[in-house]
Amino acid sequence: MSYLSRQWYAALLGLAVVCAPAFAQEFRIGFVNTDRIFREANTAKAAQTKLEQEFARREKELNDVGATIKTASERFEREAPTLSESVRQQRQRQLVDQDRDFQRKRREFQEDLNSRKNEELQQVLDRANRIVRQVAEAEKYDLVLQEAVYINPKHDITEKVIKALNAAPAAAGK
Repeated sequence: MSYLSRQWYAALLGLAVVCAPAFAQEFRIGFVNTDRIFREANTAKAAQTKLEQEFARREKELNDVGATIKTASERFEREAPTLSESVRQQRQRQLVDQDRDFQRKRREFQEDLNSRKNEELQQVLDRANRIVRQVAEAEKYDLVLQEAVYINPKHDITEKVIKALNAAPAAAGK
């Protein structure tokens, strides 16, 4: 590298060092805690309530069937020593079939619940992301993160997003 190109490089490096603090001060970073939004935002709470109401009847039916199978199984265990071999095998098969059917229904219930939960949370997340963009644009943030290993609390805009979500009419997010 020639003497002039080293001087030019040093001048550029010096300029970068002088300008870096000014650039750093203008660059604004925010952080949003989505878990907190899912816990605290009214839309997330409403979605949770909706899911509980939607699945309460099925869950109660499953719990009732489970209790019935448990009672029948306990009764079988008590009576098994006094039953004939053929009756004992027949009742045991019935219990196994009932339990298998119960487990299948429990899995289907859990899959349906998880699917609906994901749908509802996605709607909450979509609304939250729109609010995050609005807050970021209004307050001139250059970058908003949703996940980080560490965040200084002064960069956390979650409370602003939750307040804006709670203030926004539900129909506006659809």
